[in-house]
Parts: sequence; C-alpha cells; structure tokens
Amino acid sequence: MAKANPKIDLVFKKLFGTEQNISLLKSLVNSVLPENEQVTALKLKNPYNPSDYLSGKISYLDIKATDEKGKWYDIEIQVAPYDFFGFRLLFYWAKMYSSQLKTKQTYDDLRKTIVISLINFGYFIDKEGEERYHRRIGLTDLDTGEIYEQTDGLELIFVELKKFKKELPEIHSTLERWITFLNKAHEFSKDNLPKEIATEEIKKAMEELEVMYFNETEQEHYESQQRRYLDEDALAKQEERKIQSAIHEAVLDNNLEIARKMKAKGKPMDEITDFTGLTQDQIEKL
Repeated sequence: MAKANPKIDLVFKKLFGTEQNISLLKSLVNSVLPENEQVTALKLKNPYNPSDYLSGKISYLDIKATDEKGKWYDIEIQVAPYDFFGFRLLFYWAKMYSSQLKTKQTYDDLRKTIVISLINFGYFIDKEGEERYHRRIGLTDLDTGEIYEQTDGLELIFVELKKFKKELPEIHSTLERWITFLNKAHEFSKDNLPKEIATEEIKKAMEELEVMYFNETEQEHYESQQRRYLDEDALAKQEERKIQSAIHEAVLDNNLEIARKMKAKGKPMDEITDFTGLTQDQIEKL
C-alpha cells in the first residue's frame, strides 16, 4: 500500500516535480487540457530538491514548467480551503506571467500562463444535477465569447477532487484515472492496481509512493499537512451530517404539519401514513 498521501503538497511535489518523473507530470497536465492543446514536452523550472529544505523552511510547493511552445504552467494541489483562494491564484498567475520578461526582452516574448489547481474541497457552486469537477477559465469577449490572440495569456484550470463520483467501471479518461489515483492511492499497491487505472504512468506513480523517503524536515511538514488534511476531512463530514440532519428535520416538520391538517379533516389513518410516510404512532400523538 502507498505509505504517502499524494494529496499532501510535499508528496505531490516529490512525485510530479522531479526530472525522473517528468512523464508523470506531462500525463497529468495533458489530462486537463483539450485534445488540440496536448503538450509533447515539459521542462521543469523549479524541480524538487530536498537540499532546498535543510534550513528547516518549506517553501510554496507548486510545480513550475514550460512546454515546447513556451507556455508556462503552475501546478499545485490544495487539501484545505481558505479565504480569497481565487484572488491568490490570480496573484500567482500575475507574478509568473510578469516574471517571464528578462532584460532586453519585449512584450512579444510573453507566453500564455496556465495555473492548474487540484483542490480537495468544493469551490464552485453548481446547479443541482449539473456538477462539474473540471473547469477551464480564461479571458474571452464578454459579448461574443471570442478569444483574441494577444489577450489569450491567462487560463485557470480547476479540478475539484471531491466532486468526482465515478466508480472504477465508469473510468475511461486519463483525468479520471489520475483523480482516482489521488483519491484512493491508500487503497492500492503497485501489485493490485485495478485494470481501469493501471497505465504505465500510474503504475510508476504508485511505485514512487511506496518507496518515498522523507528527511526530518520533510517528515515534520508531511505530518503537519496530513493532520490538517484529516482535520478538514472530519470537519467536512461533520458539516455534511449537520446539513443532512437539518434537511431531515425540515422534511419531518413539513410532513407532521400535513398530517395534522389531514387528521383535522377526518382523513383515514392509512391515507395519512401513505401520503406523509409517518408512522401511525407519530400521527396519533399529534
């Protein structure tokens, strides 16, 4: 079984942000891009290096890369929500976009910058029955929806991991395989990967998780983030139980009120129980 949680930012960076695992990063990036925008090569701009953290400080664990066309990518995973998340993404996009220009370069040297955020919490509110776990947001003409070449420099891609509900038999795309891996790595090992997700890249990712080593500083960061992950997960489940309980109470109160009115009109007991779903004992106590 995987001993490290790939949703923790440190593990994610060690897994996808190294030269030897560049094929994993390319597969992940391509999984969120449309078919006509697939990348053929990626170059890491900030590869993971354990020596960077010997000072005892863990920096922002995103992954920066460029593709063969010069586009820039900033890839990160977030396990817990916090205020102004969207503003923060725009700020990091702006820093990354503007930092491309070096001495004697011109605006023509700027390349599109894409921020890819895999998040372990619900961020967007969807209409009931229209839940989306994958979103691509960019700059378009607000009247026509057109995209113009010189203003097509921004793209934010969101993958909301908890909104993904497909079971193994329903999994077909590369993105679906990566989400399943991230959500359920603790259930699998390199020797028992389900056939639906057992691609070469995910096999390699699972092998990397099973042998992943942490130095003392990394271990402290990992344990801290893992506690936060577990706490946030527990709080989310607690909140969900509260919501379900409130819904149940509201439905019950409504059915009791209906039963009270039907009883006052002399409706037979079997009709009231059938219509409201209440028990005879509940109705007699009204």
